Amino acid sequence: MKSTCFTIWTAGILLAMHPSCRGAAAIEELSRLDRLAAFKTSVKVGMVSSYDRTGGNDDGFSGKYSMVRKEADAVVIADLQGPGIIYRVWTPTPTDDMMEFWFDGEARPRVEIKFRDLFLGRHPAFPRPLVGFGAGGYYCYVPLPFAKSCVVRVRAPKIQFYQINYALYGPDSPVSTFDPQLSDEGRSRLEKACRLFGRAGEDISDATAPTGARIECSRSAVVLEPNSSKTVFQADKGGRIVGLRVSPVEAVAGKARDVLLKISFDGDSPAVFCPLGDFFGYAWGQPAMQSLLAGTRGETNYCYFPMPFDRRAVVEIVSERTRRTDLQVEVLHTGIPRGPDEGRFYAVWGRENPTQLGQPYTFLDTEGRGHLVGVVLQSQGFESGKTLFFEGDDQTTLDGELVIHGTGSEDFFNGGWYDVPDRWEKRISFPLSGCLGYAKHLGRTGAYRFFLGDAYAYRRSIRQTIEHAGEKNSIPTDYCSVTYFYSDRKPSANPEPPPLSKRAVTDLDEIIFPAWWQLPIYAWSFDRASLTRKMERLGNEEVRYLSLTATGQDWFGSHFLSPVCDVPTAGQYSVYLEVLKGPSQAKVQLFQNENPVAEAVDFYAEQPAKSGRVLMGGLFLNEGRNNLMFKLVGQHEKSTGLGLDLIHVICVRKP
Repeated sequence: MKSTCFTIWTAGILLAMHPSCRGAAAIEELSRLDRLAAFKTSVKVGMVSSYDRTGGNDDGFSGKYSMVRKEADAVVIADLQGPGIIYRVWTPTPTDDMMEFWFDGEARPRVEIKFRDLFLGRHPAFPRPLVGFGAGGYYCYVPLPFAKSCVVRVRAPKIQFYQINYALYGPDSPVSTFDPQLSDEGRSRLEKACRLFGRAGEDISDATAPTGARIECSRSAVVLEPNSSKTVFQADKGGRIVGLRVSPVEAVAGKARDVLLKISFDGDSPAVFCPLGDFFGYAWGQPAMQSLLAGTRGETNYCYFPMPFDRRAVVEIVSERTRRTDLQVEVLHTGIPRGPDEGRFYAVWGRENPTQLGQPYTFLDTEGRGHLVGVVLQSQGFESGKTLFFEGDDQTTLDGELVIHGTGSEDFFNGGWYDVPDRWEKRISFPLSGCLGYAKHLGRTGAYRFFLGDAYAYRRSIRQTIEHAGEKNSIPTDYCSVTYFYSDRKPSANPEPPPLSKRAVTDLDEIIFPAWWQLPIYAWSFDRASLTRKMERLGNEEVRYLSLTATGQDWFGSHFLSPVCDVPTAGQYSVYLEVLKGPSQAKVQLFQNENPVAEAVDFYAEQPAKSGRVLMGGLFLNEGRNNLMFKLVGQHEKSTGLGLDLIHVICVRKP
């Protein structure tokens, strides 16, 4: 069933598709999303960063590579010759040292601000949410144009990690240098961009449609029988899609990636052909992203990339499931065709499972003219408890020149310090970037980043990659991505996804929970017990563990420890413990519903020693969080205490 509605957003003459956007008007690149498809007029896109020039992993730790040069009591971190615009500043290590922006060879800096304050919204020219912080990183998206030059200094003996993205324009480009004393017009433009950034998850088609355009909404109630497809939108004259919404979440979710989105323009091969959930930023089968341009809010998946076409557009949903699927689909569109300076929209799904040793993972490698506007990455390691593959740097080669070299995978996505509490260790979304989740025990993390003014523009070719190890791409991993871009031609490589058997999410069968680090604890004894983290050296090894020390009885009987174990797949599991045996350790037994699962295990030993894996019993565990129960049910006759020094909980799924 289909219905059509329309809304007239504003009256007046439509603006040209790619007016000059320089100087004070550069801020409009953050609010006029209808221009996102227009080819960029920059002559070079680049980034200055603190990456290790030797190919190692010292990307800011020591500060050795965190500068262009030293000047008296300061470090220069960028020295750019214009005309140009700085579009993004990022760091995970801000300080209270003064940061200076020197423009056009002037005798004094126009901007003096504490490095940290650049990102906190305390300066009227750098308001939130155009600046912000979270997931361990700090970012600034306020454009900083310069007519002749821009030197960025920090008055400190050293700094650590940083990235500064910029674009340079031709020598005759009329760029107006940044003025922190905002005019009324400048303040209005800034406020408009702030309002739009605050609408992530809402309908922003008024910003993706050209000014004055009539937006029509085609709605479809879609019934997909097993192994079938349905056309949910078709236009037989020029126009543009300015919004796409699909619901409900439950019908899209799933690890099989067996429902696909297929969009074709002007009779060409599909420009979009990828798993439906992944297109909206799903991670390992579940919704995970709420950005400005695409994601999920409530029961609705949404995308607001403008998709202009010349004469025809077809949107299809393809099911490879063995069951029926019911969806609600809305396509927002206008009758304004693609302009001569606009590219077509593409979204390419890719996967390397495993990634190639010695070679980075490739998001996109194509020829033509266009600009990269977004990437979503799901990363799955093959070993529980290890995510060192995320030490890898992103690298961007535009028109045959390596112009962008990042400092770490989470850095590319505006984050920092993965696996550190309250930093990159949980799912979190911002307007242009975010973390899809971090689960060390699953060897899993993911992220997204979208590009507006900082889009990676190319005239002949682009190669966008990311490493899967701190050095030499040495850790094989399962990497899966969606790359969004505009281009004057279809991608060089085949954009169609692989067969269904090669698309499904791969879950680990063996999950190791390090008790000494971030293992959540649901509960432990209420009385006469203490829980601490400790470290003990055994020979040449430092053994870290979580120590439960108790005396007598708890209020309700035996002392206990109940850790939370998050497993990716429901099933029957063998549950093991690895502990530090010793003279004060107890007899420990696995319980479920107040009944023992197996016999108790005595962890007493005359001298401290690692136990290795000890089977505690078998349990059926649900997908997600499970509260296990280990009770201290007694002690060896020689034991001097009642303790449990827990190193790991290990859950192994049975075939």
